[in-house]
Amino acid sequence: MSSYWVKTPEWFKCLFPDGMKWDVPHNGGDTVYLTFDDGPHPVVTPWVIEQLAAYNAKATFFCVGNNVARYPAVYDQLLDGGHRVGNHTYNHLNGWRTDSGHYLRNISQAARHIDSRLFRPPYGRIRMSQFRKLMKQHDDWAVYMWDILSGDFDTTVTPEQCAGNVIAHIHPGSVVVFHDSEKAWERMHIALPQVLAYCAARNWRMEVLP
Repeated sequence: MSSYWVKTPEWFKCLFPDGMKWDVPHNGGDTVYLTFDDGPHPVVTPWVIEQLAAYNAKATFFCVGNNVARYPAVYDQLLDGGHRVGNHTYNHLNGWRTDSGHYLRNISQAARHIDSRLFRPPYGRIRMSQFRKLMKQHDDWAVYMWDILSGDFDTTVTPEQCAGNVIAHIHPGSVVVFHDSEKAWERMHIALPQVLAYCAARNWRMEVLP
């Protein structure tokens, strides 16, 4: 039994303020939103970019500031490819376990490397007090959570289960989480092409988060 929801329940989303986004209203549209956390990585991220390009797909990458500082050329590849980037803190901090002042400073440190008004808390863990302070500092930012977790970070699932997690639940408006990281690679590099093919077969557009 996993310790996380693959599909975020609607009732759970309703517990959080409007500034915390879990999906994108689709109004009968045909767009899905693939996102990647924890990069950029010098090998995994360029591979993901190639896979997306094969389907004319765009995605949003929530980058760790320290990784951007280490691999600026890969970060530039994301921007050159028409993808969107978001802030994922500088050191991949868990907000539940981090002093709020330090947490917010870490986000600001990442923002010096990542030009974006999008933020996703690592592990999805941010205290409401931290969220409110972040929104007070940056009232034009959007905090994006997710509708579907692929589970590519979970070493107990198979690549096929990872793909199935997404395919069983994805629909227009969904925000899906993958990871462009070494830890996720074993599952993600099998699952992502299957998900891309599934979306393309339904003529769904794969775009960056608004």
